[in-house]
Amino acid sequence: MDIELYLAFVLATAVLIIIPGPAVSLIVANSLAYGGRRALVTVAGTSSAIVVHLLVLTLGMTSLLLFLAEWFEWLRWLGVAYLVYLGVQQWRAKPLALDDQAPSVSRQRLYWQGFIINATNPKTLFFYAAFFPQFIDPAQPGLTQMAILSVTFVVVATLLDGSYALLGGHLRQFLRDRRRALLRNRVTGSLLIGAGVGLALARRS
Repeated sequence: MDIELYLAFVLATAVLIIIPGPAVSLIVANSLAYGGRRALVTVAGTSSAIVVHLLVLTLGMTSLLLFLAEWFEWLRWLGVAYLVYLGVQQWRAKPLALDDQAPSVSRQRLYWQGFIINATNPKTLFFYAAFFPQFIDPAQPGLTQMAILSVTFVVVATLLDGSYALLGGHLRQFLRDRRRALLRNRVTGSLLIGAGVGLALARRS
């Protein structure tokens, strides 16, 4: 690949990932609620969904992409309701110091939260199809370029989302005492509700 074109792709990808969306809101909310390390499980879920989307795109399975968009529509709304429910529960939760509570959520649940919020967002299903071709050189093998760009995208997304998780984990330590627990609950609840609203407002372009 042309190195300048590749570096432009890396920069564009970084900018896109840094901009907070429903997935980032969920990751930060989980890091505040359960810690940065456990939120990395959510990052694994969001990254897994990206891998699935990019595999479909790389294989040129446009008809399957369309099918998945329709089939996952109902699951998207279930995801919206679930995130809002979690947000309301966190908002209303009794404020406890972190030393008084233990994480009450399984890693599997954190993983699937991340996977579903990315997999069922219709914007991501079609965004990749419009974004990636801009960085493909028609004079070079398309499949090889797509594979390189896909791996790069997943790596950049995982690193930056992981940074959000760890940053939220550090912020959690600042909010660990009982006096700040109410603020932690409200921030976490608001982020979860915001993630649900963001997913609800997502539309196919």
